[in-house]
Amino acid sequence: MGLMDTLKAKLAPAKEKVSDLAQQHGGKIEHGLEKAAKAVDSRTKGKYSDKIETGTGKAKEALDRIAHKDDGGTPPPPASPPPAA
Repeated sequence: MGLMDTLKAKLAPAKEKVSDLAQQHGGKIEHGLEKAAKAVDSRTKGKYSDKIETGTGKAKEALDRIAHKDDGGTPPPPASPPPAA
């Protein structure tokens, strides 16, 4: 058994635990992401709003991938961005 196989075998329980926690607390995690993004945006006075929004969206997509990994289905498609004003 190679080093990578050994590592994968040892990390499998942690991966499952993270997935379970993401499924159980996804709403709270998303709320925290939104709250953090809003705080950073206000401190930077909106200078980096587009980058903050992009990063928040990617974090939410990653959360969805982690949470839906074990259910055998594919995660929902990402929401379309709001129309530019």
